Amino acid sequence: MGDAKEIEGRVTNDRPAAGIGPAGPSVAGPQAPRPDDHSPMALPTLLLGCLLVGASSTFIKLSGTTADTAAFFRCALALLVFAPIAVLEWRRYGRPHRRMVLFGLGSGVLLGADYLMWTQSILDAGAAVATVLIGIQVVVFPMLSRIFLGEQIQRRFLIALPVMIIGLGLTGGILDVDPNAPHPVRGAALGIAAGICYAGYLFAIRPASRPDRRMVVTPIAFGTASAAAVIGVVGGIGHGIDLHLDAHAWFWLIMVAICGQALSFVMIGYGSVRLAAGRAAAAMLLQPMAAIVLGTIVLDEHPAPSQYVGMAVTVAAVAMATIRGRIRTP
Repeated sequence: MGDAKEIEGRVTNDRPAAGIGPAGPSVAGPQAPRPDDHSPMALPTLLLGCLLVGASSTFIKLSGTTADTAAFFRCALALLVFAPIAVLEWRRYGRPHRRMVLFGLGSGVLLGADYLMWTQSILDAGAAVATVLIGIQVVVFPMLSRIFLGEQIQRRFLIALPVMIIGLGLTGGILDVDPNAPHPVRGAALGIAAGICYAGYLFAIRPASRPDRRMVVTPIAFGTASAAAVIGVVGGIGHGIDLHLDAHAWFWLIMVAICGQALSFVMIGYGSVRLAAGRAAAAMLLQPMAAIVLGTIVLDEHPAPSQYVGMAVTVAAVAMATIRGRIRTP
């Protein structure tokens, strides 16, 4: 679950805005381009990255593996991409600061919990429902900033909060559920819990990035490695990590790790720093929409009508909370 969610932080006071989908945050460096610099590839690249994030829940379900196995290999395989890039950053900018290492590893604990619960939510309630439910991070993140950092909560977040709660309740099946979902109630609870953990991860990864903003991948690599370790321990205690997978399962897990995490991270990072926050946040809405469409067409999921209404309400609340009507750049 892209990232990629820290949009507003690129244009105002280094404060990120969360989006839907656990893809991992991206952090703009000191030489980041000015937003809305009219790069012709910025919007298409961002849209493709968001599409890949939205498709990751479908990839996970198509793999046919357990939640522990899918979550573990999502991180472990992504490290094959992140690690060499992190080493290049160390050679260019020096060894990472201790603060970056500690906060990066600490954030990975929350990321591992997020991946475990979100993956199980996909299997329990469906790809579309799980991907929309995790959008609660959009509300939780500014609350954490308010509680621990004293940051002001903007009016649009307060307006979006009751709308989000109503949408999440309907999406989670408070009125009706998909009859083919094996454990819709448990899946809804895990999806919301995953969103809360992901908001915590976004909050924890911020101080990891501050010592040297030129190191974009290094803190993410530490977090991903820590998440893989946490998932491995939990999987070992539970049902275990399945290492004997067929080619079909390996293909889809590689798609999750490379396309749904590593490649999407690069694309969303490239596009979001080159667009105004409002446009970037609007593009992020493609993530839940892609999950809903692919879940219906590819996975033959059929949420209840009230759940579709809840998804629409939730996406509207996310738009209300993240899309700024006008961006003033100094």
